[in-house]
Amino acid sequence: MKSDLSLTILYLPKFVRLYQRLPKEIQKLAEKKEIIFRQNPFDPRLKTHKLHGLLKGFWSFYINFEYRIIFEFVDENTVRFYSVGKHDIYQQK
Repeated sequence: MKSDLSLTILYLPKFVRLYQRLPKEIQKLAEKKEIIFRQNPFDPRLKTHKLHGLLKGFWSFYINFEYRIIFEFVDENTVRFYSVGKHDIYQQK
């Protein structure tokens, strides 16, 4: 996939609220992962994968072993960050 720093990320209010509650060290790591994501959402370091079940249509990538970001593609150049948190965020809708 090409490097495209013009990728637009829309942050839903739910995402912003949950992000602000994360430990500071996880926020910093998430910011580093977002830089990688903007360059290539499918970079192997992110372990990006499609979700199933209630979250069908959404994708997820790793911040670290414990934390994830759930997002969806709006179009080729736009994604919407939906939720962030530990693995149990997959149980939310």
